Amino acid sequence: MDFITLYLPSSIQITDNQFFKLCQINELIKIERNADGSLILKTLSGGISSNINAGLTAQLANWNDDKSQGVVFGSDVGFILPNGAIRSPSAAWIKLEKWNNLTEEEKEKFPPICPDFVIELLSPSDSLKTTQKKMKEYIDNGVRLGLLINRKFRQVEIYRPGKDVEVLDSPATVSGEDILKGFVLNLGMI
Repeated sequence: MDFITLYLPSSIQITDNQFFKLCQINELIKIERNADGSLILKTLSGGISSNINAGLTAQLANWNDDKSQGVVFGSDVGFILPNGAIRSPSAAWIKLEKWNNLTEEEKEKFPPICPDFVIELLSPSDSLKTTQKKMKEYIDNGVRLGLLINRKFRQVEIYRPGKDVEVLDSPATVSGEDILKGFVLNLGMI
């Protein structure tokens, strides 16, 4: 099962605050919003995917340990992208100065900001094609580096603005390049 898309009549416009509340009271469903206002309903992750997600986020957080460069996020946050979509990557990182430009209220809810770096871990219930579109959407909205990890085929797709997608077969590590200087993602656990 991939997900369910719920289309709303154009007369129903859910504000960012209403969407935040909807997600809070339906905590057992992961909900994202498309740019057209339709809602994507996903089930919670399985144990293996959740454990791998935690490991990915931990590696990113350990690299960012002094927190002087940026802020790390796990898979339970929603980002309001410039196109109006609300997306929740497996892991994300935002430069500190961008994060500090948000108000405390914006930080408390779904931040209206596009991460600089995202990781998407393709879980068994995810569609590769849909997740690839999501990665392109991230890049189109300001992500500077994105990694799509496909465990089934042991591949990592690297997304960068203005460049073709690079596909790595069975890489042991992937660099954070010039976006995350010194960060090396160890894929041995995957």
